[in-house]
Amino acid sequence: MKLRLYRSEDCSALARLFYDTVHTVNTRDYTPEQLDAWADGQVDLAAWDASFLAHHTLVAEEAGKILGFADMDAAGYLDRLYVHRDHQGQGVATALCDALEAACPVKVFTTHASLTARSFFEGRGYRVLRRQTVVRRGVALDNYVMEKRN
Repeated sequence: MKLRLYRSEDCSALARLFYDTVHTVNTRDYTPEQLDAWADGQVDLAAWDASFLAHHTLVAEEAGKILGFADMDAAGYLDRLYVHRDHQGQGVATALCDALEAACPVKVFTTHASLTARSFFEGRGYRVLRRQTVVRRGVALDNYVMEKRN
C-alpha cells in the first residue's frame, strides 16, 4: 500500500468509495434512511475537490486501486476518513491517520466520528467529548465529537 497526495482527478472515485463504504460498513449502526441521508450518491464534486485541496488530503492505493482516503485541516480537524469495504481492518485507516497526524503540528486533533468508527478512534487515543445528533436532509444521525491530545 502506498499513500499519496490527493489529485483533483481522484474526486469522483473518492465520492463513489464514500457512498459504497457508508452503505456497507455503517449498516450495523445506522438505518437505511440514515445511510441515504448521510450519503445519497449526489456529492457536489466541485465543493469536495475544493475542500480536499484546501486540506491535507491523502489517498491510499495499491496496484492502482484506491483503498481509502482521509483529509485533515490545518487546525487538526480530521474531516473525512473512509476505507473501501473490502479493505477494512487491514491498516489502511491507521496508515492514513498516522500520516495526517504526523504532518499536522497541533496539540489537539479532533474529529466527528460515526458510531461505527468510535472504537477505531478510541484505539488511537481519542476520547469522546460528547455524543451529538446532526441532521442531514431532514434525518437525525448520531455521532461523537472526539479529541486526541498530541
